[in-house]
Amino acid sequence: MKKVLFQGHGSLRLTADDIVIYIDPFAGEGYDVPADLILVTHQHHDHNKLELPAKKPGCRIFQNIDAIKNGKYVSFDFNDIHIEPVQAYNKNHPIDECVGYVLTFSDGKTIYFAGDTSKTEQMSELANRDIDCAFLPMDGIYNMDIPEAIECAEIIGAKCTVPVHMAPGQLFDMSRAKRFTPKTAVKILEPGEEIEV
Repeated sequence: MKKVLFQGHGSLRLTADDIVIYIDPFAGEGYDVPADLILVTHQHHDHNKLELPAKKPGCRIFQNIDAIKNGKYVSFDFNDIHIEPVQAYNKNHPIDECVGYVLTFSDGKTIYFAGDTSKTEQMSELANRDIDCAFLPMDGIYNMDIPEAIECAEIIGAKCTVPVHMAPGQLFDMSRAKRFTPKTAVKILEPGEEIEV
């Protein structure tokens, strides 16, 4: 069983059986469950508070600086989970300093954490990956706006898309979340809520 807890803003906690992975720790609650792995998409202050999550002995930390080496994306396997960095960029996020992550599990389940981005070239390739759940930002200031996020959701075609990173300085904005209406399945999570993948 895989569950993703939306902690708020762009912060998420994935639990897959007994493996705990935090993505972009910064906001909200729920950092008390010790991490096996922490993933960071980029070094902006609202994505990389590595001190927040409790950590198991030997907890691995993998950041954008590890994910891009000599201009190439570096994938790795962690406890039967394949972790693949992918493009994330826009005018506020240089392509060589930011990544998203696609996590593929041994049972074939695939989750896409976009990080801070606008539409990327790779999103059309993700359409062929049978993504089970995608997490897309849509604040319209540092990331794509709602219409572009809708376009990206429809390109990717995930079985379910969750809007995140909706407004700077806020954990969540329901009025913006309700405007996210792609022609694909959507799940709106408020901070502290989980989705089972």
